[in-house]
Amino acid sequence: EKKYTQRKGKDRMASNQVNEVEEMVKDLKKNPGFKAYLILNNDGIVIKWDQVETPMPYETAVQHSHLVLDLCSKSKKYMRELFDPPDNEVENIRLRTDTHELIAAQHGNFTLVVVQEDLLAKAKAKALEAEDE
Repeated sequence: EKKYTQRKGKDRMASNQVNEVEEMVKDLKKNPGFKAYLILNNDGIVIKWDQVETPMPYETAVQHSHLVLDLCSKSKKYMRELFDPPDNEVENIRLRTDTHELIAAQHGNFTLVVVQEDLLAKAKAKALEAEDE
């Protein structure tokens, strides 16, 4: 009977953690420009993923996960080589392209990746279009 109550308590704790993750994802989706997110473990296994408008195929999520984890590990390696502690710690990575921005944050054995539109670049493009007219 003790084992059952201990197990039940662990299930309740795991359930609370899932609810916290779901709440965090809901909040992320409210941000302007939000496109997609991935939650993965540091072995590259995609745990959760989603994309607005059209669903992200699992194969794409796996490809993103491997590329991001490779970027994170190389960034940490070179930061440790270039800088002395405590300035050599990488907490998150923000990568901008012409159209999107990717933010990767590692915490413990998990990595959160968020893809969003680069709203600044979008505003600049609209301003340039308005000038041309």
